[in-house]
Amino acid sequence: MFIGLDLGTSGVRALLVDGEGAVLASADRGLQVSHTQPGWSEQNPQDWVTASREALQELHAKAQAEMAQVQGIGLSGQMHGATLLDADGAVLRPCILWNDTRSHVQAAALDVMADVRALSGNIVFPGFTAPKLMWVAEHEPDVFAKVAKVLLPKDYLSFWLTGRAASDMSDSAGTSWLDVGARGWSDRLLAAGNMRRDQMPDVIEGTDVIGTLRPDLAQELGLSADVQVVAGGGDNAASACGVGALREGDGFVSLGTSGVILAARSGFHPDPGSAVHTFCHAVPGRWYQMGVMLAATDSLNWLAGITGASPADLTAELSDLRLPSNVRFLPYLSGERTPHNDSAVRGAFVGLDIATDRAELTQAVLEGVSFGLRDSFEALRGTGADLPALLAIGGGTGSRYWVELLATILGVPLQLPAQGEFGAALGAARLAMCGVTGDDPLQIMTKPDIAETIDPNTHHSAAFDEAYAAFRSSYPALKAMP
Repeated sequence: MFIGLDLGTSGVRALLVDGEGAVLASADRGLQVSHTQPGWSEQNPQDWVTASREALQELHAKAQAEMAQVQGIGLSGQMHGATLLDADGAVLRPCILWNDTRSHVQAAALDVMADVRALSGNIVFPGFTAPKLMWVAEHEPDVFAKVAKVLLPKDYLSFWLTGRAASDMSDSAGTSWLDVGARGWSDRLLAAGNMRRDQMPDVIEGTDVIGTLRPDLAQELGLSADVQVVAGGGDNAASACGVGALREGDGFVSLGTSGVILAARSGFHPDPGSAVHTFCHAVPGRWYQMGVMLAATDSLNWLAGITGASPADLTAELSDLRLPSNVRFLPYLSGERTPHNDSAVRGAFVGLDIATDRAELTQAVLEGVSFGLRDSFEALRGTGADLPALLAIGGGTGSRYWVELLATILGVPLQLPAQGEFGAALGAARLAMCGVTGDDPLQIMTKPDIAETIDPNTHHSAAFDEAYAAFRSSYPALKAMP
């Protein structure tokens, strides 16, 4: 038996699977995010521990006999968060999360330093970990002086579980301290951010064992003291393990709160100028690249909030695929990553008319998000990634209209998986299986069954290509506005 423990921004998910990967039980606990100032986003690491403890206790209540047979726990989690510990392992301040933009000045300064892009393989985004520590050094020097270790969110959970400070390659690749090609901490990158190697956790592969469960915690949770905790991966890398995206040509598009297009790569092919993320995969000897937009289903949720309708009600007003709307939506409600790396830009509607109704606004929002994802798709193609089809996951795939629209705008078939678990928690459990048994990830991390494949609507392809060109031209005009 194995457990996958996934620490998301909005909650913790614990998944119990057997040796064949079949799900036996699951448990979820919600989390809150604190926004004390504009652009700030924080969580209390103790809340992660409380939520994880409760989720694991619920698994024990549901499957007591099976929990006693657990051999390994794998971890996945939200990336980039700065969890600061003192010499005694105590948390110094709330964790600054991935979607916190306060360190945009520090990120810009770090990004232009010599060797930073070349070694890290990425633009330094404000959401990354290194600029957050530079912000702390400038604005909270008393806290910075006490920092003995910096842990990513999921790695704080493994520290709680084992007492060892360790991180995997895929999560560490999003710090701007890791030499992503060489898969190890870079003294040059650490020095650029005024950090030291001794402040870093041990960096290991996602299939490596961190250690065994603390005896007191094992007894509390009804687990064997021999349970091994495996490093796991950042959320997108773990999700790729959950859907079997390990080889060249494998990839997925995620219509979640943020939007992601991910391509598995067998080698290191960075292109920082495109704002594509190039990270180590959670399995040894592999990498992945992804384009990220910050407001995917968040854009639809925003429209739902101001219209008083649910997202499902809004999309239900659209049936057969329409030609592109005359209204254009720029989905930059929280800034944007790929391809603009612009934390300051904000969204807009263009072309509103007295006759514009709610359905057309919904259509424009879905199109704007889909065009934003095509930006990422084109950027990935520019790095040499070949994606003949994509698995489509995330809450937005519940809208058949949106899936057909996105397939048409991207110009590739989208595959909808059959019902079941295939996300980050399953990926974490699979990483635990590989770590404990030594099995080949390619044999463990299989692809889900496909329920349906949605092909592009070729009758509308040319019209959407033209609309995408107009969308592309809108960003410079929006950026130029005072």
